[in-house]
Amino acid sequence: MFVDVARIHVTGGAGGAGAVAIRREKGVPRGGPAGGRGGNGGGVILVADRRLDTLLDYSYREHYKAGRAGHGEGKKRDGASGEDLRRPGPGGPLGRAGESGEPSGLLRVAGPYRGGARGGRGGRGNASFASPTRQTPREWEPGEWGEERHIELELKLIADVGLVGEPNAGKSTLLARVTAAKPRIAEYPFSTLTPNLGVVGLSGHRSFVMADIPGIIEGAHEGRGLGTQFLRHIERTRTLALLVPVDDEDPQATYDLLREELRAHDAALAGISHCVLLTKADLNPAGARPPVSVDAPGSWGQFTISAVTGAGLDGALEGLWARVQREKEAAEGDAEADPFGSGEAWHP
Repeated sequence: MFVDVARIHVTGGAGGAGAVAIRREKGVPRGGPAGGRGGNGGGVILVADRRLDTLLDYSYREHYKAGRAGHGEGKKRDGASGEDLRRPGPGGPLGRAGESGEPSGLLRVAGPYRGGARGGRGGRGNASFASPTRQTPREWEPGEWGEERHIELELKLIADVGLVGEPNAGKSTLLARVTAAKPRIAEYPFSTLTPNLGVVGLSGHRSFVMADIPGIIEGAHEGRGLGTQFLRHIERTRTLALLVPVDDEDPQATYDLLREELRAHDAALAGISHCVLLTKADLNPAGARPPVSVDAPGSWGQFTISAVTGAGLDGALEGLWARVQREKEAAEGDAEADPFGSGEAWHP
């Protein structure tokens, strides 16, 4: 079952209360205050895990609460701190906290902890209030309550190449041809209801991940068809392949529509590099009419292929591989400049 959105409620553990105690020890008259501090409550921490690729576990459980702390004791003994609750998440979910929906942080596999809920601070015991003029204070502090938040986790799949096209453009057929994935292939529109991932293997032990994104129609950014439900998965691909069938009535209009829908969903999508795959070349017999092409000045390449016969696939896959490597090198350079992204690391 594919689950890419989960809403959870997290609560940090309560801090322990400080203690009021007077030191009583043989041979030590007027021993003075000896109340220890309460421990700090545990925190709920979301940790990126590259081995996970679904939020299915979060659909079974909504509430997560960290351990509460122990109270302070006599003889200046501090209470035990509450146990942190660490929950794994796929490398890449975006947490949105509170009613404002502001992002609480992007989980990185090798980066800092983000999001979650802080534990409450422990209260001070009367030993902390002692001074030269107040040698037997009776003051103490209760522990603070832990932070409580509602968080929406949103999964964005990580793929090297994202296949984008209208329903029945040949995305699933292409993915099934070049990878071991087995997406649903049918004559009717919207046969793909969830993104499918596959690994493309090339000679020399080279490979890259390809994702088949459910079909995009006019008005998808407004919720038509499958709407924006899966458009977000395109955001984390290194490059896009826009599929335009050669038997389309107006290939140029189809290409322009795909570009406009991506831009309307998120302007940043228009900045992702892309190529054009003119699919279903087997339906355009040689010499029947001039080869189909589209005016795509922003693309880095244009390939005519047939996922059925395999025509043109080798050149297209080699082109995609070269582009993916170029994007990876650029991303590694950005990571060295800012390894943890914007924002400060959060620790309980």
